[in-house]
Amino acid sequence: MGHSQADKLATHQRIVDVAAKRFREVGLEGVSVADIMTEAGLTVGGFYKHFESRDDLVVEALAAALSDLDRWEIAHRSNIRKAMRSYLSETHRDALSESCALSALVNDVSRSSEAARDAYTMRLRRIFDFFEKALPADLAESKRPRAMLLFSACVGGLALARTVSDPKLSKQILDNVADELVGLYAVQHT
Repeated sequence: MGHSQADKLATHQRIVDVAAKRFREVGLEGVSVADIMTEAGLTVGGFYKHFESRDDLVVEALAAALSDLDRWEIAHRSNIRKAMRSYLSETHRDALSESCALSALVNDVSRSSEAARDAYTMRLRRIFDFFEKALPADLAESKRPRAMLLFSACVGGLALARTVSDPKLSKQILDNVADELVGLYAVQHT
């Protein structure tokens, strides 16, 4: 690969990384291409050397943001209780630019392109698989619905904790939802 091609790939990745961070912070419509390019240290005119449209950037940045869940899954694959507590933590709530794109962008993606919804759907299925594998084998046919319940409650709890203006209520939401989910899991696991 030539030097200029390597530079172009590195620049492209820098744009995607900035967009993935900013989209999680302010939503898919909350930041302009101009703002993303400026933050990446580039001019707006260079955008179309890398992407055919803003939608193409959205899909690629969303995929990059969703891939950040790989580290979370690896770190928690042996302990689903710890995974839920980590997901429903103040640290996760407050680190919006690095947080789970499934929760940060749930409403934005529902109004986005089919390609963006497809990327979201693929990752959501993987998360459901992750939770399903953590459930005991004796649950058999009910594993998938329970996995969906556990993760959906995580997303909802995190979203509500981010939304309220009262820090004490926010922490209560995180703690209580985590406690209930861990308790539900414990009942299912015994």
